[in-house]
Amino acid sequence: MEQREFFEYLKARFEQVLEKYELKSETIVIRSKALSPLEAIGKTQRKDYPILTGKEVMLEADYKGAKGQAFTDAPAQFQGSLKEILSLGLADDSHARGLFIAAMNAVMRYLGLAEKTVHCKEQEPEECAKQAACYIKEHYGTPKIALVGYQPALLENLSKEYPLKVLDLNPENIGQLRYGVMVEHGVEDFQAVVKDWAELVLCTGSTLCNGTILNFLNLDKEVLFFGTTLAGAAELLGCKRMCFCAK
Repeated sequence: MEQREFFEYLKARFEQVLEKYELKSETIVIRSKALSPLEAIGKTQRKDYPILTGKEVMLEADYKGAKGQAFTDAPAQFQGSLKEILSLGLADDSHARGLFIAAMNAVMRYLGLAEKTVHCKEQEPEECAKQAACYIKEHYGTPKIALVGYQPALLENLSKEYPLKVLDLNPENIGQLRYGVMVEHGVEDFQAVVKDWAELVLCTGSTLCNGTILNFLNLDKEVLFFGTTLAGAAELLGCKRMCFCAK
């Protein structure tokens, strides 16, 4: 499936939800804004989360008081209807993708079809990482893990207990030793790490925003997504998602 086809499919699945709940013609306004790091994640002990280093932002949409978020490198502000959200071209516009995903998460949360759509804060990311390590042990044993996306709390906690390799697209991380693990290139090392080496893939939901999620939807091994970005799409696409401390 090509990226354009994938996003049209996702939009169609969301449109089916709106038709079922008779929301498609709603004129209720969706509002979205980019959150500051303090608003998005609060004061954390670690200072190397991507949202704190200025590479990505948290976009938040509000639908009748229900919040939905998308972690993206393409911030955008918006105020408009669901009809306008559905008219956005997603394949070639990363700003539109962020808006659509945040809005979809907010609406799905409002309808009770998705949960944990708002990122955890303060020391909760550390607690989430500890729970993730326990969850993987309980359900998968001690697999070789490919961590897709630089998430420092997950990286440090998982690398203590599991064989682990990490992939990222940020050139400031690639080739650097982080928590005892060399960060490898998300595209160039994909085959060697994800396809040839890993037994379990732990993938950031932010891949939905940049379109690389297509690389992880039909692998011949288990893929666990993490984070708030994929909250709504995970329900529509049938993806497994792990998120313990989000709201």
